[in-house]
Amino acid sequence: MHRIAVVAVEGVLPFELSIPGLVFPSVRRADGEPAYEVRICAETERITTRSLELILADSLTALDRADTVIVPGLSDWRAPISPATLSAIGAAARRGARVASISTGAFVLAEAGLLDDQRATTHWSTTVELAERYPQVRVDPDVLFVDNGRILSSAGSAAGIDLCLHLVRRDCGAAAAAAAARWAVMPMERGADHSPLVVHEAPQSDASLAPLLRWMEQHLDRPLLIDELARRAAISTRTLNRRFREQTGTTPLQWLLIARIRRAQQFLETTDLSVEQIAMQVGFASATTFRDRFARSVGTNPTSYRRGFGEEAERRLR
Repeated sequence: MHRIAVVAVEGVLPFELSIPGLVFPSVRRADGEPAYEVRICAETERITTRSLELILADSLTALDRADTVIVPGLSDWRAPISPATLSAIGAAARRGARVASISTGAFVLAEAGLLDDQRATTHWSTTVELAERYPQVRVDPDVLFVDNGRILSSAGSAAGIDLCLHLVRRDCGAAAAAAAARWAVMPMERGADHSPLVVHEAPQSDASLAPLLRWMEQHLDRPLLIDELARRAAISTRTLNRRFREQTGTTPLQWLLIARIRRAQQFLETTDLSVEQIAMQVGFASATTFRDRFARSVGTNPTSYRRGFGEEAERRLR
C-alpha cells in the first residue's frame, strides 16, 4: 500500500488539508484493496487554524515511512516554519519520498530547499512573492501544477485536487484516476497547462442525448461530422450544439476529441497495439495528428504515457 503523509503546520488551510483525504482513499487496486493509506501528521498534537483547533494522532515520524509527502497551503505563508518540520520534510525527500505542495505549501518546500533550481507554482496571488523570496526557484504562474518527478507543486485549492488526481493517474492509471474523480464529484484532472481534459458523464435519460453519445462512443473510428450527428439526432446543428452545451458542458467536436483521447489512453494502458494502430482505432486521420492532439490534451506523448501508465503502473501497487 502506498503511504501518504499530509503535513499540517500552524495556520494550515483546513480545506486544502482535507484534499488528499478526499481523493486517495477511494482508489482501489486490482484486487479491490485500498491503494493508499493517508495519515495527517504534525510536529505537535494540536494545530490551530483561523477557525479550528485540530487534534492529530500522528507525529512527524509518519514521514519516516511515507512514500508521498503532501504539504497543504497556509493562511500566513510568511510565518516561519519550525526547523523540525522542515528537517522532517527534507529527510523524507532525501530518502526518496515524493513530495508535493498545494497552493502556498510551496513556501514550505522552498524554505526546505526542495525547490532550488526547480520549476514550481503556487497560488496566483503569491507567485511574485515566492519568486522574490526564493530567487533560485523558477516560478511558473500560468499552470495548475508542476510535476518534476519527485517534487511537485500546485496552484490554488482546486488545483490541489487536480494534482492529487494526477498522482493517482501516475500511480494507478487513467481508469483509477477517473474513478477517483467521480467519487469526489469532480471533473477529471485538467492537465498541468490549463488545457482541460474533462470527462463528462453521459446523460442517462433516453429523452436526452444519451443514445447519440453511446452511438458516438461505438463509432469513434469513423470521421464523425457535426451534420451527420445532427441528422442522427433528428435535430438541427444549432439545436445539437445547444443541447451538448446544456447536457455535457462542451461542444460535440470537443466531446468527441475527449472521448477519442480517453479511448486511446485505455488502449495504451491495456494493449500492445502500436501508436499507428491506436490512431486508426480512435478515428485520427494520421498517427502524426494523433500524437499532436494526445500531447496537447494529456501533457505527454503516447509512448511516454504507455511507459508511465501502462500495466507496469498497476504492478507497482500489487
